[in-house]
Amino acid sequence: MGSVLVSGGCGFLGSHMVDRLLTEGHEVFVYDNCITGRWKNIDHHKGSPKLHCVEQDVSYPFKFDGPLDYVMHMASPASPPDFKTIPFETIRAGSFATHIMLDVALEKKARFFLTSTSEIYGDPPAEHHPQVETYFGNVNPIGDRSVYDEAKRYAEMITMAYAREHKLETRIVRIFNTYGPRMRPNDGRVVTNFIAQALRDEPVTLYGDGSQTRSFCYATDNIDGLYRLLTGDEPGPVNIGNPIERTVKQLAEIIIGLTGSKSQIVCKPQPFADDPRQRKPDISKAKRTLGWEPKVSIEDGLEKTIAYMREELNRQAE
Repeated sequence: MGSVLVSGGCGFLGSHMVDRLLTEGHEVFVYDNCITGRWKNIDHHKGSPKLHCVEQDVSYPFKFDGPLDYVMHMASPASPPDFKTIPFETIRAGSFATHIMLDVALEKKARFFLTSTSEIYGDPPAEHHPQVETYFGNVNPIGDRSVYDEAKRYAEMITMAYAREHKLETRIVRIFNTYGPRMRPNDGRVVTNFIAQALRDEPVTLYGDGSQTRSFCYATDNIDGLYRLLTGDEPGPVNIGNPIERTVKQLAEIIIGLTGSKSQIVCKPQPFADDPRQRKPDISKAKRTLGWEPKVSIEDGLEKTIAYMREELNRQAE
């Protein structure tokens, strides 16, 4: 199958990718500094002869001994609160770390895979909704979110420079809002916020009036798209996300219903001035080139996520 180096492999999405890679028979090397990830996310693979874990901040140079077939750069804080509390770590993950991981791929003659983000589209106007890969984005370069948005845009740029100048084989995916088990309860993203509040019967907090839209894709659906891109012939960028668009208020109502919560919905001022008003992927390219589209319904995905979050919160309360 091949050997794969995964930066950020003990994070929320990275750990699900490790699951898929091991299931497919790959030998997997996880490099992570656990600034937002947790080793326990891949503890269920402990003892596997095909899993190797190294505590390493990949934004600093490191030496990898042995051959590699794939290098996957998935390491980065990805939650808006993190952009305020660890801004420089977020910048380094998109800039220095991408450069270093590209050099590793180049040295090993491995295929390089970059997890980029729908955030590179910024706050798209109506004429660019849904977002297609040819849209260049509407990003505020000096806003609170820019440490993530611009770092990812830089990461795409340098990846393409390596592809053009060094003929490095590369893949770029743009991930839209993903949710599922292994998200941190205090992650700060809308799904975890709402579930934690609902499970505690606390007010479910909307920032703004709740009319902003998102498209939520369950983790295993997302990983299936990423794996198809990693092993396929399409270089990308390719949008991977769920094209079913919902308002944030609708999401809150679904979660309250699924948890049987007594929570009420309350509105508070928006803490991020550049919070996108709408976000929805055009997945025509993913359908055409990867044969991919999401399958898990929002209700099924949220039920699994709620079960995980309930267990996590109970453990914290002990």
